[in-house]
Amino acid sequence: MSEGETPYRSIWTHMLRTSFTQGWVNAGGINTRFVQAGNPKSPALIMLPGTASSWECFAANLESHSKHFNCLAPDFIGCGFTDKPDHDYEIADYVGHLLAFMKAMEVEKASIIGVSLGAWVAARTAVDHPEKVDKLILLAPSGMISHAKTMNRIRGARTKAVDDPSWENVETIFSSLMYSPENRIPDLVAIRQAIYRQPEMKAAMNHILCLQDPDVRARNNIAEDEWKSIQAPTLVYVAPDDSEAFYNTALRAKNMIPNAQSVEMYGVKHWPHFEKPDEFNPVSIEFLLGKG
Repeated sequence: MSEGETPYRSIWTHMLRTSFTQGWVNAGGINTRFVQAGNPKSPALIMLPGTASSWECFAANLESHSKHFNCLAPDFIGCGFTDKPDHDYEIADYVGHLLAFMKAMEVEKASIIGVSLGAWVAARTAVDHPEKVDKLILLAPSGMISHAKTMNRIRGARTKAVDDPSWENVETIFSSLMYSPENRIPDLVAIRQAIYRQPEMKAAMNHILCLQDPDVRARNNIAEDEWKSIQAPTLVYVAPDDSEAFYNTALRAKNMIPNAQSVEMYGVKHWPHFEKPDEFNPVSIEFLLGKG
């Protein structure tokens, strides 16, 4: 590669040197798509994506993390290429799906990396089922406040994209997820477009977006005393260049969780793990291995 040349980036270039398996497993009656990488006998690390996303958002992290952990990244209920039952998906549904997935994969306890919705589910799991959670890494954490502007943006962009899954409409979603345009790679757009083109996805998106309704969100938010009850060692990523709602939630979460530490990263938004994997991966692994 010549000096100054931007390296070509795709999902596959991140996975070239990784031994992995993609499959589907019955998790509590939900046919669940997932990826697994690493020695199954290693400590379990579950990676949870955000709203209407899929496991591919962790492509840049699997090679490094799978050297130390049994990495498992599922598509949530209603999301990706997992089953889409005809009912609204509230946080209890996602937590139930996570626990069923862990049971199906014979995982008793795991560390969890969660992005946005995934961080919300991870935190709620740590509150309600502390025996299932070893350590937490929270990226763009949610589930603390109801921010009308952010909720309307999420609902508007994803509804538009699923109603008309054109390249332009789907690509727009990633402008709020990633700071640098060069990181919004065509692979991610094409995968999300294929997900949104599924015939059952329009109905599923309505069920997914129920959490953007103020009343539904309010009853699903994690209360301050619950955040303070989390005992799992936690690493919170704070991204000043992300939207105000997620930046402020990250700041509050790291101050509320008793065993929390934080990392501040600039030049990233929702997906610091994907935008700057060379920075994220070693810090994440060090924390998870207990060396931080």
